[in-house]
Amino acid sequence: MNELLYYDLKDANGVAPGLAMQISRELGRRIVAGHYKEDALIEDEGKLSQRFGVSKSVIREGVKLLVSKGLLEVKRGNGTRVRRRASWALLDDDVLAWHLSVDTKPMFLRQLLDIRQMMEPKAAAWAALHGTDAQHADIEAAQIRMEEESHSIEDFVVADALFHRAILRAANNEILLSMEGVIFSALLSSIRLTNRDPRENVSSIPFHRKVLDAIKARDHKQAEKMMNDHLSDTSQRLKSALGETPGGVISNGGPRTD
Repeated sequence: MNELLYYDLKDANGVAPGLAMQISRELGRRIVAGHYKEDALIEDEGKLSQRFGVSKSVIREGVKLLVSKGLLEVKRGNGTRVRRRASWALLDDDVLAWHLSVDTKPMFLRQLLDIRQMMEPKAAAWAALHGTDAQHADIEAAQIRMEEESHSIEDFVVADALFHRAILRAANNEILLSMEGVIFSALLSSIRLTNRDPRENVSSIPFHRKVLDAIKARDHKQAEKMMNDHLSDTSQRLKSALGETPGGVISNGGPRTD
């Protein structure tokens, strides 16, 4: 669900992806999951063509897409190799989405939360200062939906994501908006860990309400403080959850390899 929800939050084109994009997503998920190791060669075009039941030209186009995202490199005579993670376009929407399809690494999750703590308090302040009444109404609508869906983990995840998306968009900052994928990825990765028990949903609602009230009052300093408080609570619950997670990996249901 998380990968699909990510694309929904990003208002991704509803047209079904072509074959080349489907191949790039299948290979991309495998790379992000570590099935293809860094610096390792992947199968040649012929084997991939047989595995996925498509032509070699489709495989080539799919590989080109991954090359453009920094995940693969093609060297004539040497095959196609997975690049080191430092070369990946980690802010690319697809790469962020693929991380939601595989087991989440705690280090990556902590880094995503660090970015949230850097960006979202200011976004809340800017939403208070620059958001329109209609945008504030969108934030409130998401808050109400959270309260109504607090006993359902799946529905609460959607409502929570919509709340934070509404704040980002109410900030009316084009640069910030271009980075909203990082926020969505961090939120969707962490919430299933920090809110596994529906009772956790109820306990987090007051934090969201305080952020909303400050934004509606156009108190930018209070909005920034309340978002900081909310994310500090999230950070503490995440640390607690990670301390209980064996093996250093958080299961999101595993990579989609079918």
